[in-house]
Amino acid sequence: MFSRLQSVGLFGIDSYMIEVEADVSTGLPAFDIVGLPDTAVKESRDRVRAALKNCGFRFPTGKITVNLAPADLKKEGSIYDLPVLLAILKASGQLTADLSDCVFIGEVALDGKVRAVGGVLAIAITALKNGVKNIFVPAQNAPEAAVIEGVTVYGVADVRQVIGHIKGEAPLTPVQKTEPAAFPQEETLDFCDVKGQYAAKTALEIAAAGGHNILLIGPPGAGKSMLAKRLPGILPEMTFEESIETTKIHSIAGVLDRQHPFVTARPFRSPHHTVSVAGIAGGGAVPRPGEISLAHNGVLFLDELPEFRRDVMEALRQPLEDGRVTISRVAGSLTYPSQIMLVAAMNPCPCGFYGHPTKECTCTTTAVKKYLNRVSGPMLDRIDLHVEVPPVNYEELHSDKPAEHSADIRKRVNKARQIQIERYRGTGVSCNARLTPALLKQFCVLEDSASEYLKKAFDRLGMSARAYDRILKVARTVADLDGSEIIKKEHIFSSISFRTLDRKYWME
Repeated sequence: MFSRLQSVGLFGIDSYMIEVEADVSTGLPAFDIVGLPDTAVKESRDRVRAALKNCGFRFPTGKITVNLAPADLKKEGSIYDLPVLLAILKASGQLTADLSDCVFIGEVALDGKVRAVGGVLAIAITALKNGVKNIFVPAQNAPEAAVIEGVTVYGVADVRQVIGHIKGEAPLTPVQKTEPAAFPQEETLDFCDVKGQYAAKTALEIAAAGGHNILLIGPPGAGKSMLAKRLPGILPEMTFEESIETTKIHSIAGVLDRQHPFVTARPFRSPHHTVSVAGIAGGGAVPRPGEISLAHNGVLFLDELPEFRRDVMEALRQPLEDGRVTISRVAGSLTYPSQIMLVAAMNPCPCGFYGHPTKECTCTTTAVKKYLNRVSGPMLDRIDLHVEVPPVNYEELHSDKPAEHSADIRKRVNKARQIQIERYRGTGVSCNARLTPALLKQFCVLEDSASEYLKKAFDRLGMSARAYDRILKVARTVADLDGSEIIKKEHIFSSISFRTLDRKYWME
């Protein structure tokens, strides 16, 4: 007998419909899975056989062939266990219901329990796009799938449950639509803990409002990491579309929190400086998302930037420019989104005290140059804001003057980001940092004095075309924070003031 069920396959963040076909015929006992399966899919044979017997069902004798169509696409993982098991039950006559309007996914344990899998959000979206509105997923993944409007999600904890539902003996209750959790304010660090560093706080506010990359340079103990780790508390709220994109990536990578299956707070990723190119950009036989994609719509924080391997830093250059990273392997070419805010921190020299007002630097001039040159010019050019973080003096540390709370800064950031969302609606751009050259010309209108000032600065500082674009983008954000539609001279001045440290350190 022959049977056919529907499932969904994953390839990167993309997914596609899979037909699970099963045929049980007379002949020598055999169980084959075809359709370009990987090892994990092939091992499904043993899991399915044991689960059927341990759940009290008859495992068919004879030749069993399971095909995962289309056969020219690589199938990987254990997500096909449940549809394979049900297809065999149908083909052997133990199950007779019409399942053409259902999608099944899930890993099956030897005792029949259904275990969680990755990529469920992408699977639910694909099922809905293909007109299938009933999806059966592992119970642990059900809240994640239930985020999508228009699908009926059934959480399955055991094979017996889904079979009881199909036979009508014990119908399952659909999972209620999951409402995204509110932004977890209580879990974030607050800027009010940081004494002094007003210029750095202002720069971080501008970076958060416009989605700009930022570099913090200063001696050890000045507060660079402290400032960066408080950045999540002032980042703008995520839109629903951004949350969907980010959740898909985290789900496929297997790092999604089962207690909070929908990402509503912007990611903050902070890899160690020993990370590899594959770790930062993504990789593997079938490439998985790297740190730069896991930070999509959020922050990638690189502490001690010069300590990262040169090839790792250079691997960031194209994704920072394009907002996506493409990885090519024998199995295929995958593109992951990587629209991030890069936040980097570094010392000005190996000992950390080059240019310190009170402590003497022990590094030779050659050692300082060699250390700084670990960060290449093209990489530095892609960072919008260069901010010096000086040591904090005793008076500032000892002061009882209250500092501004993150919640207050975040209100201004949200207001500025909302202006950008409305301004760029329908263009595919969400913030000033992502402006295309055409949109830059359209929306970055300068008053005459601002244009003249920028021209003089461009000639005097010998800026590149990329630096010119990034100064305009930052000035657009400063103007948005100021509530101005036209970019004024003071906005250009503020933008350029955060673009001169490369002259101080790299060109001395």
